[in-house]
Amino acid sequence: MNKLYIGNVSEEASAVDLESIFEQWKIPYSGPFLVKTGYAFVDCPDEKVAMKAIDTLSGKVELHGKLLEVEHSVPKRQRSCKLQIRNIPPHMQWEVLDGLLAQYGTVESCEQVNTETETAVVNVRYGAKDQARQALEKLNGFLMESYALKVSYIPDELATGPEGPGLGGRRGMAARGTPRSGSPSLGARPKMQSDVPLRMLVPTQFVGAIIGKEGSTIRNITKQTHSKIDIHRKENAGAAEKPITVHSTPEGCSSACRSIMEIMQKEALDTKFTEEIPLKILAHNNFVGRLIGKEGRNLKKIEQDTETKITISPLQDLTLYNPERTITVKGSIEACAQAEQEVMKKIREAYDNDIAAMNLQSNLIPGLNLNALGLFPGGASGGVSPSMVSAPPAGPQGAYPSFGYGVCGSEAAPWPFPASSPSLSGQPETETVYLFIPALAVGAIIGKQGQHIKQLSRFAGASIKIAPADGVEAKQRMVIITGPPEAQFKAQGRIFGKLKEENFFGPKEEVKLEAHIKVPSSAAGRVIGKGGKTVNELQNLSSAEVVVPRDQTPDENDQVVVKISGHFYASQVAQRRIQEILSQVRRQQEPKPAPSGPSLARRK
Repeated sequence: MNKLYIGNVSEEASAVDLESIFEQWKIPYSGPFLVKTGYAFVDCPDEKVAMKAIDTLSGKVELHGKLLEVEHSVPKRQRSCKLQIRNIPPHMQWEVLDGLLAQYGTVESCEQVNTETETAVVNVRYGAKDQARQALEKLNGFLMESYALKVSYIPDELATGPEGPGLGGRRGMAARGTPRSGSPSLGARPKMQSDVPLRMLVPTQFVGAIIGKEGSTIRNITKQTHSKIDIHRKENAGAAEKPITVHSTPEGCSSACRSIMEIMQKEALDTKFTEEIPLKILAHNNFVGRLIGKEGRNLKKIEQDTETKITISPLQDLTLYNPERTITVKGSIEACAQAEQEVMKKIREAYDNDIAAMNLQSNLIPGLNLNALGLFPGGASGGVSPSMVSAPPAGPQGAYPSFGYGVCGSEAAPWPFPASSPSLSGQPETETVYLFIPALAVGAIIGKQGQHIKQLSRFAGASIKIAPADGVEAKQRMVIITGPPEAQFKAQGRIFGKLKEENFFGPKEEVKLEAHIKVPSSAAGRVIGKGGKTVNELQNLSSAEVVVPRDQTPDENDQVVVKISGHFYASQVAQRRIQEILSQVRRQQEPKPAPSGPSLARRK
């Protein structure tokens, strides 16, 4: 894999021109340049040098007015099932990469390649040639977080030559050497940086010391801890504190955190700063409840184990554009460093659990467009946008996803999930869900002069109406949501989130609402199942309470109600499974098309 193909070469270019470019960029080569019309070949000493040449030159360096294209030279017989994907965003979640690759076929292995670039590189093997070809065609140039993916074939050692077995073809060639030390073995799930960065607040007066002269101090920390550190100096001009974001492995984040605390401590001594300098960690509000634990047990245990004092900023400090809370840790540097590890461990566990629920949700809604849901943090411009593949924004307001019950995002490029199962018209089925909210929360959902409910309706792409109260003393009001599955997910998620934000549920209390779905009375038995088997399985799967009240009288449309109670994800999983059952019933009831074509002549 050390031979390079150089494309888009000008007719005026010579071997000497190419040699000078490689020498200019300090890229060694181990043989002469073989120059043809429009392209050239060259050998590199090893794979690492070949990768450096590709990353340094391809699409970046001009020769006689033409940008060179550099990639691995792969014989046709080995252009089979194996691809290399470069320029992957450094903070991309592996679940996202898995989902992207799986769109084009069966991924047999995915191996990360060690490079000196900031972006990630993986070698991928598909189960079939046509799958690899389709992935190359679709993914080459595909934009993720403003990074254009670069995809090319790499030699497939298991490919069979065109001559075929017994005719000089080489079958099952052994891999070249063993993986480099530190690289995951073939097929191992590669480990990138943690999906959850460490976010800190530091006093503004110490920012200069953390950066150091001409950035020397921050560069040293970055190098020693193998991390990427963003100091958001320009944000909140005049503020007493500035946010710092550390992207690395959990160990790298902790190491960087300790280094920053030590620098602040030294600077405080040098400047005779006498006040205590606590460690301040920023965490998305969605995860804080699970960090605290039931009756505060998790937080108390961390305090006891690390001998620190930990406090968390109140919910009242949250705003629509700043969903993070400040976790203040007081103690020695050693104690604070230990507490940081435990706090972030809980935060990452909560994040991973939500991602797992999110992935399950995407599978349960065929064609669910996660990018359009407003669930995930946006790009470096700040604010919360919906892309699942976006890097955390530079600002303090968005390091983590809001998971459907955070702030509303803006639209983004669609994320390719498996095709949906539309109705006969080709569009997703429109559904109606009746969601019950506290009567006192109606004003918050409607907003001033109806602004919030109008914005929510536009954002979700759903019709949202609040039914009249059943009586003066009614404790609940019914919200009628009509729209396709994706719109239901967005609208309901935002309503759950609004109720939490407006403190209609306590800080340690999970938002649980009741939702009703109307089903044909003839299909109610299918939802219940024989002896209640289906509904019991549904409750076990979703963790929601699902009830089909007995002795219901069907309404004028011959429909009965299914009641679903639970937190947001539980309710969504149950709703999707019920809709799936109804879709099966509808398909079974569709008349079968009559056979077409000429009838067979009867033999005489």
